[in-house]
Amino acid sequence: MERSRRRRRSMLYIPGNNPAMLQHAGVYGADGILLDLEDAVATTEKDAARILVRNMLRTMDYSGCEVAVRVNHLDTPFGLADLEEIVPLQPDALRIPKIESVGDLLRFIGEVERVEDQHGLPHDRMKLHPLIETALGVENAFAIATASRRVDSISIGGQDLTADMQVGKSKDGVAIDYARRRIIMAAKAARVDCLDTIFADLEDEEGLRAETEHIKKLGFIGKAAINPRQIRTIHEVFTPTADEIRKAEKIVREFLRNRTLGIGVFAVDGKMVDAPVVARAQYVLDLAGIEIDE
Repeated sequence: MERSRRRRRSMLYIPGNNPAMLQHAGVYGADGILLDLEDAVATTEKDAARILVRNMLRTMDYSGCEVAVRVNHLDTPFGLADLEEIVPLQPDALRIPKIESVGDLLRFIGEVERVEDQHGLPHDRMKLHPLIETALGVENAFAIATASRRVDSISIGGQDLTADMQVGKSKDGVAIDYARRRIIMAAKAARVDCLDTIFADLEDEEGLRAETEHIKKLGFIGKAAINPRQIRTIHEVFTPTADEIRKAEKIVREFLRNRTLGIGVFAVDGKMVDAPVVARAQYVLDLAGIEIDE
């Protein structure tokens, strides 16, 4: 059975010019941290943030979190400088903002690999996470997701997307409902992960929970967070319940037992189980961090 690459229930944005948060990022409990050089940093702070993030990557142990850095777009005065400083350190991934087309992505990859070549680094370690934030990017989501083997996740950027659409981002999510569905379908078809956008209201925990439950039903595997306080709620939604785990364990154990007997379809608690049911059960166990010996 195929195992998922890693849990990505939460990806916590950390402003690149906030030394205290950068220093403690690994203890907040997120599955991944996103050291941000882009929107979270004022133009006047870009250079200082880049150097600070570089130094943190060199010296900090982030406790097993997936570590990504969101760099600035290449069309800004800061994008190339970000790559020159960050790529040699090979974080787990780079998050690339405002990717609208395959051409955008390939241009970015070309610059990344140029820097890697300068430092004698391989092209297959650091992953790339395109951020889809415009209507054109939404329409090109599948092509973007399949443009390179280095892409193993795509994400929706709700704030910039609603700005591009000239609408407001409402709590009911109507404005980006189509975009969410199109992006998640593109990700599933491309066999890459897909993370949802942030929930901006830090005081509305019930709103965060409701939105997270909604996007989980759509098929997202995780959600971006802008404050450590949001992590617990996101994880509660994406972590299987004890009953879900118990049922999944039973299905997978029965699958393994029947496979040795050459049986592909069987019943558990009176319900037929076939390959798709087993795959869903294994996904529940992957989310729970449970492995069953074969």
